[in-house]
Amino acid sequence: MIKRIFDVIAAFTGLIVLAPVMVVIALLIRWRMGAPVLFLQERPGLHGLPFVMCKFRTMRDTKDANGAVLPDAGRLTALGRFLRSTSLDELPELWNVLKGEMSLVGPRPLLMSYLPLYSPEQFRRHELRPGMTGWAQVNGRNSLIWEERLAMDTWYVDHRSFRLDIRILLLTVRKVLQREGISGHGHATMAPFTGNRPPSDRS
Repeated sequence: MIKRIFDVIAAFTGLIVLAPVMVVIALLIRWRMGAPVLFLQERPGLHGLPFVMCKFRTMRDTKDANGAVLPDAGRLTALGRFLRSTSLDELPELWNVLKGEMSLVGPRPLLMSYLPLYSPEQFRRHELRPGMTGWAQVNGRNSLIWEERLAMDTWYVDHRSFRLDIRILLLTVRKVLQREGISGHGHATMAPFTGNRPPSDRS
């Protein structure tokens, strides 16, 4: 209950205080990349149930000669790199927090397609609302390999507390200022998760 009350107060305050910043970002995206300004995507939330996550758009929908969407590195713009490195692209998620679909702190919401690839232990990350930031984000972010990242998510599930949340939020500020762990090795963002269970278990 304390966590949810804190989330609501912080998200509501953040949306008001940061509204001018978000308006400027929206105008820059519209100018440099065109419409849409927001990136909306269905992600798994509490218990793996889907919700629509809202972020600022950082990539163009550039396609190759065959009509296939280019890899992230070929679509990520200079403005997009800046927004990602400063985590400003995450600001619209405050609306998801206010609605109760996300929390300020928790395992990051990944892709719906990853759900059948998790081991039972890894799937425990969905026992909590997903967060704008989390234990994995302040301990390496996208520079972690998937096994490390998911293990940190389940560690947070087992050790969560209001005191730990405050610590993670403070560490997040430092990490954002230092711009650490923005991308995985050899990738503009992070390599896709391909699972670690035998194919026969991925039904």
